[in-house]
Amino acid sequence: MREAGIDLDGAKPQLLTEDLARQATLLVTMGCGDACPFVPGLTKIDWELRDPQGQSIVVVRQIRDQIRHLVSQLAAERNWTQPTQQA
Repeated sequence: MREAGIDLDGAKPQLLTEDLARQATLLVTMGCGDACPFVPGLTKIDWELRDPQGQSIVVVRQIRDQIRHLVSQLAAERNWTQPTQQA
């Protein structure tokens, strides 16, 4: 991820629980289908992606790039913009 300009130092995976999902306005899951929590009224999008675990670095990079494309597409569809940094 660092080679793509994303610093994950200190980041830790977090189990998606119903309580955590209830705090969201949009839930994007990555291939968990029916195993993901259902929260009434919460918009859920499930992106079918390969599990990177055990894959070659080439495949992991492809998955990373696919996620980047999907996130960019979602942001454009919802007219989300990146906040500007103040000096």
